[in-house]
Amino acid sequence: MYKYDHIDQTLVDQRVAQFRDQVARRLDGSLAEEEFRPLRLQNGLYHQRHAYMLRVAIPYGLFNSKQLRTMALIAQKYDRGYGHFTTRQNIQYNWVKLEDTPDILAELAKVEMHAIQTSGNCIRNITSDAFAGVAGDEYVDPRPVCELLRQWSTLHPEFAHLPRKFKFAINGAKEDRTILLCHDVGIELKKNTRDELIADIYAGGGMGRTPILGSLIKTDLPWQLLPSYLTALLRVYNRFGRRDNLYKARIKILVKALSPEEFARQVEAEWAHLHNESKESKDNFTQSEWERVAKHFTKPAYQKLTVVSNEAILATVPETERTAFARWLERNVKPHQVPGYASVILSLKPHGTAAPGDATSAQMNAIADLADQYSFGELRVTHEQNLVLADVEQSKLLELWQAAKQQHVALPNIGLLTDIIACPGGDFCSLANAKSLPIAKAIQERFDDLDYLFDLGDISLNISGCINSCGHHHVGNIGVLGVDKDGEEWYQVTLGGEQGNHASIGKVIGPAFYANQIPRVITNLINTYVEQRTSDESFIETYRRLGVAPFKEAAYKNAFNKNDKHSKESNKSVIV
Repeated sequence: MYKYDHIDQTLVDQRVAQFRDQVARRLDGSLAEEEFRPLRLQNGLYHQRHAYMLRVAIPYGLFNSKQLRTMALIAQKYDRGYGHFTTRQNIQYNWVKLEDTPDILAELAKVEMHAIQTSGNCIRNITSDAFAGVAGDEYVDPRPVCELLRQWSTLHPEFAHLPRKFKFAINGAKEDRTILLCHDVGIELKKNTRDELIADIYAGGGMGRTPILGSLIKTDLPWQLLPSYLTALLRVYNRFGRRDNLYKARIKILVKALSPEEFARQVEAEWAHLHNESKESKDNFTQSEWERVAKHFTKPAYQKLTVVSNEAILATVPETERTAFARWLERNVKPHQVPGYASVILSLKPHGTAAPGDATSAQMNAIADLADQYSFGELRVTHEQNLVLADVEQSKLLELWQAAKQQHVALPNIGLLTDIIACPGGDFCSLANAKSLPIAKAIQERFDDLDYLFDLGDISLNISGCINSCGHHHVGNIGVLGVDKDGEEWYQVTLGGEQGNHASIGKVIGPAFYANQIPRVITNLINTYVEQRTSDESFIETYRRLGVAPFKEAAYKNAFNKNDKHSKESNKSVIV
């Protein structure tokens, strides 16, 4: 993985010192909150419902065991003993004190981490495939491009005050594991017939208040030209993006208003102007820059191993554990490029015992040990809020499973109904209209039968506490959105969303529900799927075949029964 050089380390250390002075002035009253707010946001520090929240960048989701131990230390020393992994491959601490934040940033700087540009109207943390470099379906390892663009975008003076926050996703595999089309800019890397690295550019995607899938605006762009083309794209957005309306400030609104074709034309015109002004290639990447960065993404010291079949692995497992281990192999273990190795997903979605994406300091320290022992000391975080050990020898999978069970991160529910994506919601976030975490807990507790979950197969369920869609509810097969109605928490249900190569935006099925009705609504939806599906048909396939009507009818059937009181009091807790 990428290692800081002197420039990187100096920049991060200087930012820590700068922020330490700003915090000191805020605490002694010489810096007013309205002056301090943009400064703290530039360092990923939010003031939430109950406390400050610090969002730490994990560039393209890649980190090492030493960094994870520092994350654990911060959770234990400065928070309440846990951290929350997010859908943007970051980690958040929800209970930090303002006076401690410079020390937290200093701890992060020691292990080549920071919180720069995790907030504000700038280019946010660049996300990518959590299986980059090891996925069997990969065309090209996207990580060198991710790192080059991270360096290009960090503290870029021209793009520090965009109309709104700006998010990149970069994919280099056949399967899209990045939700490429739901980003302000999606970059799809591939090779042409001459084995040259090129990119297709999608623009104008996003979720939130107006969910839109991105449009293809540029094909076959040589990788070297990415910075100049993206500069042109961002200049068009910076010039014409709306600054008079917060809800219409994202690039998706501009692309829709102009049309993708006209937006692409304007970007091309700006790009031509940019090239005209700068006749040298200083705005583009060079081969030497590629070599400087790419050397950090070489393959680890893999052994020459023989491929081991799941059947052979299972034959070594005691009969009493065989079924449980077989489930884990099926759901949590993924194929690898190198014979004899596999990638393993550690589930951060325990049934009803913790919030989706949360990991305690003890778990983080133990997982760091597992990474050292089984995966060359490296880890990844997925946008589904789970962790990945990317390079595990197949012969050691049983060992790893047994160790992971001790830390409660071996639940074989990856891709199943209880692998819920959820934002912190109203329990923490000052923007949220409703709570997310109690809804996730209630659903997980209701559907805690693993036999039944396996029979249901792949179903994505995503929950957001407000329209900003941090829980990506728009692309869940089943989405739940918290809304406020006259001071009460209600929940809209969407159906038909999907991520991946067939990305789609879900549609609201009708009036919202109270919190205590949501588990019953989900049960009705699942029962309809079970009754109507054909052999081997997934939930989303059944939904697309039948349409919304039978699911909508089922959702509202008995949802409002005589025991439900439509009052604030009845909505204070979720009844399972």
